[in-house]
Amino acid sequence: MKRRTFLLSGPAFGALLAAPSAAMARGDGWVREWEIGPQIRGRNYSVNMPPHPLASHEGWYFDFPGPRRRDGHVHYLTRASGPLDRARGIRLRYRIDARPGARFVSQEYPDRQPLLSLYIQRAGDDWRADGRTRYHRWYSPDSRVVPLRPGEHEVTIMFDENWISVMGSDRKNSPREFAAALRDAARIGFTLGTQGGRGHGVYATAPARFTVLDFSVLR
Repeated sequence: MKRRTFLLSGPAFGALLAAPSAAMARGDGWVREWEIGPQIRGRNYSVNMPPHPLASHEGWYFDFPGPRRRDGHVHYLTRASGPLDRARGIRLRYRIDARPGARFVSQEYPDRQPLLSLYIQRAGDDWRADGRTRYHRWYSPDSRVVPLRPGEHEVTIMFDENWISVMGSDRKNSPREFAAALRDAARIGFTLGTQGGRGHGVYATAPARFTVLDFSVLR
């Protein structure tokens, strides 16, 4: 099934997941500040997703791919950042609209609950997560991940909470490394995945849309 057909199927849901305007189809409506990825050595790991989300009157949005894993999955939503060492935290306010009965599925571990995590990436990350870059990616504390479900939600995580590094350490055990990531932050945003793979991607079994209403660095 082609992704366009999946998104537009179902007349009762058509008004919500309407086809993008001609301007948006040309890319004029892309929110280029934000990237759907990650893009690593020329490959975009958010399979069958556009490079950027689309603007709306409320903020910006993307439509979940699906209904099967091979139809695509969405992993990281990030934008460029400057130093965060003088900031207090990150707040994300968002809404998920979905057809009744739609399920969100972790593409790598379909038996695990799909989750949203806030995210910080230090400059110079090579995506290998070994040696000097094993502390370059940080995710929401284990107790602060958010299950994916329809409705309007808000998550605020302060930088004095126990953020988790890509290889499983945390702020409590690696405070200098976390401080360095804040001081030299390159990208921030949020990821979709599950425990054991915070940014490893999800898809939806029926039409669903994720709208970001606000994303703020708290000063």
